[in-house]
Amino acid sequence: MIASVTRVCQILNCFTPEEPVLGNAEIAERLGLSRSTTHHLITTLCKEGVLIKDLNRKYRLGWKLLEWNNSVMFQQDFYDRAMPLVKGLVEKFKGTSHIAMFDEGDVVNVLRISSDDPEFLPTYLGSRMPAYCTSAGKALLAYNESYLRKTIEKGLSRQGPNTIMDIKTLKRELESVREQGYSISNNENNTCTYAIAAPILSYSGETIASINLVGTTNYMRGVDHAFMIKSIVKMAKTLSRELGYIEM
Repeated sequence: MIASVTRVCQILNCFTPEEPVLGNAEIAERLGLSRSTTHHLITTLCKEGVLIKDLNRKYRLGWKLLEWNNSVMFQQDFYDRAMPLVKGLVEKFKGTSHIAMFDEGDVVNVLRISSDDPEFLPTYLGSRMPAYCTSAGKALLAYNESYLRKTIEKGLSRQGPNTIMDIKTLKRELESVREQGYSISNNENNTCTYAIAAPILSYSGETIASINLVGTTNYMRGVDHAFMIKSIVKMAKTLSRELGYIEM
């Protein structure tokens, strides 16, 4: 197993700015591997999106590496840039804010900050939920077809009283998210809460995370509801700019 990982890394290191496209035979020769062994490894890397096969039956680095790069970049800037900004958001409202990222059909909380006077919320750093039943998840699914596909493949099941379990209904919901620029979860999961979320974009314009604010339904839908939405969307745009995104 360790030898296979080493060989995969060696294959990826073969691709350089000077030689971004290589054939199976070229890679096998450079690494001193048999063509069949090299082909087996390359085929697996293509299935995972790490390599892409072109029309000339040659290979180049794939989209998955860009996705990993975005995740690494986000994590590096995470505490220094996001923490004080999100603290400022929760100081305005009574609730809990999360920054979440997508992982195999779920959203994972990579940051969690509560106001001084929050209602109890059973979430923690690193906790995960199905993406389709959370505001943070829907803000990610609306802008990533691959995320949506993985989520649907896992199936939609009831997580709370208002969980969306029909694929067509979910897609209509995501269309609304794209139109308005934010998502809402209204008692759709086991936290029995109301949440508002907006997408965070990387420097390349990809939606790589989302930020939400979660609280009780009565509070979140109260007199400050419109101001909350505006504040969360503004915060998401601020975080996107901090990550290098330039809005056109």
